[in-house]
Amino acid sequence: MDVFDKCSVNLGPLGQYADQAEGYFMFPKLEGDISNKMIFRGKERLIWSLNNYLGLANHPEVRKADTEGAAEYGMAYPMGARMMSGQTNYHEQLERELAAFVKRESAYLLNYGYQGMVSVINSIVDRRDVIVYDSEAHACIIDGMRLHFGKRFVYPHNNIENLETQLKRAQRLTEISGGGILVITEGVYGMSGDLGKLKEIVALKSKFNFRLLVDDAHGFGTMGATGAGTDEHFGVQKEVDLYFGTFAKSMAGIGAFIAGDHHVIKYLMYNMRSQIFAKSLPMPMVIGALKRLDLIRTQPELREKLWTIVNALQQGLKKAGLNLGDTESPVTPVMLNGTVGEATQITYDLRENYNIFCSIVTYPVVPKGVILLRLIPTSVHTLEDVEYTIKAFKEVKEKLENHAYSKEMASIDNV
Repeated sequence: MDVFDKCSVNLGPLGQYADQAEGYFMFPKLEGDISNKMIFRGKERLIWSLNNYLGLANHPEVRKADTEGAAEYGMAYPMGARMMSGQTNYHEQLERELAAFVKRESAYLLNYGYQGMVSVINSIVDRRDVIVYDSEAHACIIDGMRLHFGKRFVYPHNNIENLETQLKRAQRLTEISGGGILVITEGVYGMSGDLGKLKEIVALKSKFNFRLLVDDAHGFGTMGATGAGTDEHFGVQKEVDLYFGTFAKSMAGIGAFIAGDHHVIKYLMYNMRSQIFAKSLPMPMVIGALKRLDLIRTQPELREKLWTIVNALQQGLKKAGLNLGDTESPVTPVMLNGTVGEATQITYDLRENYNIFCSIVTYPVVPKGVILLRLIPTSVHTLEDVEYTIKAFKEVKEKLENHAYSKEMASIDNV
């Protein structure tokens, strides 16, 4: 058998729909300036699919910093990995400022969020250690654990009672192996919008000896009194041992960071293979990240505007009878009951008749019979955008309940 045979026989759970969905439902092309309205297939649409929470993607000061950084240094500088020839004062400055912002002793830059989380997990645990993690952990966490040669135990999403059970199992193993326990959760769950139960998790430290790693990709910049994250929101920054944030969400950039005690970050600096053997983050991205962080710190009105839009959108959708689950963050999941076929019809209706573009999530990412339409509010949306969207979603819900979309599917099948 040729190793490539599978590529033409089975494209996987998503790839099997490539011929029908590519370019529309998957790999769509949004054009124009990043904002609340962009062009999709030649028409202007109201966009609810971009993690540009604070509107920094097209902020004039950010664009200026990005442009000046690229003009002065180009995209190549610095050449080489950080350890070999890619270290600069700007990289170190960004790390110091990030650490101070999230109230940690040290921070270290990562080239990408996904790759960075994989590398952090791979570096911090060995075969003697046990990982305990939430069942709804992001794919980057799952892939990081695949590199772990030791045991790992999963607890049902946010089920603290079961977490305690898994910690007891882990403790029994580490008493024999001589290893430690790492608990991994997210601050904000990017699909459902609910928060990891950080207060309840850190409370278990009085019973068990473990370290806590929080992936706060969606919480950094949006949650907490200053935007420093979900652990700030819950008042547990001192109890979260490793804090992970990405630049791809609120910072509207590329890269990530890990923050914690100085000796732990120093260990990661010298042991994360993805950073030791990869080129340093290019200078324009570092300079741009410094400007983005400065705006998060000095312009709280960006976060206040975001939450004005979030509250108006979520309260309005709930009032219209729509199910948003347990979200406590800007992530706004609208959950409907229907088939994959009905989900495609709803998405087409929203995009073509209402000119609304949002992300659609169906089985196998969510259970069969569930349609999840995920809205990401930003500070560049308007209250008029919110009002229009609530009206549209209310009408879509009524159409679904009246079987309009299933009838439409049937008429297409009969053609």
